[in-house]
Amino acid sequence: MPPNEYDPADPRAWLRRSHSNLARARQGRTAPEILYADLCFDAQQAAEKAIKAVLVSQATPFPKTHVIERLLDLVGGSGIEVPPNLCDAAALSDYATHTRYPGPAEAVTEEEWRQAVQLAEQVVQWAEGVVG
Repeated sequence: MPPNEYDPADPRAWLRRSHSNLARARQGRTAPEILYADLCFDAQQAAEKAIKAVLVSQATPFPKTHVIERLLDLVGGSGIEVPPNLCDAAALSDYATHTRYPGPAEAVTEEEWRQAVQLAEQVVQWAEGVVG
């Protein structure tokens, strides 16, 4: 039975939502109106929700935050080992704050989008292994 995607107490629901964001991020610019910044936001959301799935699986409370580094610190504090390469995913946090809305941030490039998707994929794959 698939998880109830609206049950915040089910880590599988968090992973399902994470997969949805990752799928959208992977699609790329299928139309000229799509901004790389928005695709990177989906990559950030995929990583964030995957980490939150791990926290939920460990019954570790977490604050409302988009800061990947803070969430990974909570995971480490719960006794789960965070692989060193996942620390690079902290860079995704800017896509949830600085580039999400119009403002002074520079335009996100295709290369940055590719890197964001790669980072999100690593986080999601790790989270799936932890949650099971």
